[in-house]
Amino acid sequence: MIHLKNNKSKVTIDEGELVSYMVDDMEYIHQKGNKGWRKSDDEMFPVIGPTVKNDFIVHTKHGDAVQDQHGLLRELSYDLISESENQVKFQKNYTKNTWIKNSKFPSKSTQEFLFWPFDFVFEKKFTLYNNVLVIDFMIQSEAGMPFMLGYHPAFLLSDTGEEIIISNQQKITLKDVLNAGANAYPVLESDEILLINYNKKNLQINTKGFHNFMLWTEVNNMICIEPITQYTSFTNQQFSEENMLLSKGKNYFSVEIKILE
Repeated sequence: MIHLKNNKSKVTIDEGELVSYMVDDMEYIHQKGNKGWRKSDDEMFPVIGPTVKNDFIVHTKHGDAVQDQHGLLRELSYDLISESENQVKFQKNYTKNTWIKNSKFPSKSTQEFLFWPFDFVFEKKFTLYNNVLVIDFMIQSEAGMPFMLGYHPAFLLSDTGEEIIISNQQKITLKDVLNAGANAYPVLESDEILLINYNKKNLQINTKGFHNFMLWTEVNNMICIEPITQYTSFTNQQFSEENMLLSKGKNYFSVEIKILE
């Protein structure tokens, strides 16, 4: 466990996963083991969403790749690169066409191994300020590599169902998100989202590079507010370069989680 601290806040990170963010002794991150999701944060790369309707195939200029839901990045382990009192940096490295064991096989997938026909370096950096946590992502790869990126943090709720999400002057209730089901609730063309909490301070998320969110939960005690580059339920899972971003060689993304006073 790695801890970042200041006078107001404390962040706990476990092998690159954000497992706690406390401000004024109040927890804002969904706790693993509680009902809901089995994690507290994760990344979706190089694809977002299920790929089963596309026979688990992604078409690229270097040939077809095999990817399961949300991509193979989450099957790799983070290496610790640097650590200080208020900042920590992690990295994952992948060599093209390396077969990676799929943890969903065989209970949730027919694909035992996944692979991607490009090298990449994926960097995740946490920086803690007074009442703001910033998560920066850097992806280094061959220029022109197709990809999608999503960040998947889960936030702790009151279990009352009273929380409201606001973005683009739109109010979204927890019931709206529950009704969206597995597709998740899209919030498109937005870089900012506000979570109106029932029993603690409100939480604001500002992003750079993503330009969209999706919201997902199956319970009242947590919600995933996920910055995404693409909402793939609109693409019918036709995974190809035409539906993805193309790498500039290095691509940068940022998520700022702020607890409002």
